[in-house]
Amino acid sequence: MKNWLWTIAALLCLVVLASATWAGQALLVKGMEAQKAGRNEEALKLLNAYVDQYPQVQEARYYRALALNGLGRYKEALEDVDKALTDNPGNVNFLLAKGNILVALERRPEAILIYTQAMKCDPRNAEACKERGDCLAQEGQFAEALADLNKAAGLAPKDPWVFNKRGMVWFCQGEYQKAVADFTAAIRLQPDLALSYFFRGNIYRHHLKAPDKAIADYQKGCRLGSALCCGELEKMGVKPAAGSQ
Repeated sequence: MKNWLWTIAALLCLVVLASATWAGQALLVKGMEAQKAGRNEEALKLLNAYVDQYPQVQEARYYRALALNGLGRYKEALEDVDKALTDNPGNVNFLLAKGNILVALERRPEAILIYTQAMKCDPRNAEACKERGDCLAQEGQFAEALADLNKAAGLAPKDPWVFNKRGMVWFCQGEYQKAVADFTAAIRLQPDLALSYFFRGNIYRHHLKAPDKAIADYQKGCRLGSALCCGELEKMGVKPAAGSQ
């Protein structure tokens, strides 16, 4: 009889433990899903609850860092991702998150080092190439930036932001036709990328003396909700096209 009682008690303990584990896992999964969907406030509440119970799970800290970053709480996000990297210094996703947070904090030289570390861990990581190239361009290192962005274009030929960023580098170097080609490539890949219409329109207007093409780009960008494009039309005395937001 005693053996049966011990067996039943042991089974009940296992059920309780399993229930607690499943409840915790549900918090993590829901928090991750909320963050991926851009519901960062919701994600933060769920992930806070999970990390309180399981502080050793670095994936939870990583997703919480992404949520905090999305909410503009950059210093807290950096603390979380640093803790996640403590036990996983070669995790490329963690490194990319840290680099992006450092960029948000305008600490680009540090971000360049982190993206470099990510590229050493995964030399074919297009995101690391793209982001390091963008940082290098922001620091005025255009030749190095182009090398990174050229590599990123080869690794991720369907990423419109690679071409948008490379277009800006060409623009800064006065290579206007090459810049137009890259902004055009970005638009072809993502037709609603209003920023590329704005940049290409500026080149048409101010450097290639093609005001009609500039207006067409500004009209398109304005219809997509770009205040920058709408502002340029106003400066030119042109009314936004019908359907502009």
